[in-house]
Amino acid sequence: MTDPTVEGGGTELGRFLRARRAQVTPAEVGLPPVQGLRRTSGLRREELATLAGISNDYYIRLERGKETRPSPEVIDALARALRLEPDEHEHLRSLAALAARRVSEPPPAPSRAVSHGVRILLDSLRPNPAHVVARNGDLLACNPGGLALFAGLADWPVAQRNVWRYTFLHPTARTLFDDWESQLRICVTHLRALSGLEPDAPDLAAIVGELVLKSPEFAGLWRRYDVHGHTRGHKTFHHPDVGDLTLGYQSMTLNGTPGQALIAYYAEPGIPEHDAVTLLDRSDANHISVPDI
Repeated sequence: MTDPTVEGGGTELGRFLRARRAQVTPAEVGLPPVQGLRRTSGLRREELATLAGISNDYYIRLERGKETRPSPEVIDALARALRLEPDEHEHLRSLAALAARRVSEPPPAPSRAVSHGVRILLDSLRPNPAHVVARNGDLLACNPGGLALFAGLADWPVAQRNVWRYTFLHPTARTLFDDWESQLRICVTHLRALSGLEPDAPDLAAIVGELVLKSPEFAGLWRRYDVHGHTRGHKTFHHPDVGDLTLGYQSMTLNGTPGQALIAYYAEPGIPEHDAVTLLDRSDANHISVPDI
């Protein structure tokens, strides 16, 4: 997948290093200030190479994709120099492994068919909202609350329902999420992590390309190459039908169907949030399950 917002060729490993290098200032890593005009806002290549204990020539070849087999020690040193968080460090390791493999053909697209058992499970989770999403964010199946929680999503055609597309492009999303900008960052960092490890996946390339063109917020965040995983936590919604509610959520990968995840939201019985999700569950009995796309 060619990144539409990053110039230059090379590997995903090189592009990640280049983007993250631009986000670290010399002062953050203890380098003395440089007199005169500085063309690079972040670290220069030679500065990062020095911090990581490798030669400047080797680092340039690594960033340009000419060197594709860095040792684990080099990757760890670069992660320390770039001040990467643990999940970013792990992503860097994965990109290095991907560059070394040089896969000639992209893997087949994951199945979009949701099993009968998973559909029964979705129904059994009611009234808690739950849905199944593909790796590109497409909504593959849901129970009534799993669709109604994202206010206005049911108005879109089935083939257009995508959680990333909704978050960035649906007008209701800006007011639905308590911290819309934070939600944007969560979406981008998750999608960036996926696409970096599947650079030739057409389904990921399609949604990234669409959002880069249609959402300035997405394009700006995409250039940063931030990567994080978000599998559980709490989210606060300002829902136009049931009011304010804070729900816990848990994301679970589905064994046997690579690329699919079940995301469930929950509230303790006896609190107002549980009453709210019960209302959402009853809001549209015709949307117990989204047909296969």
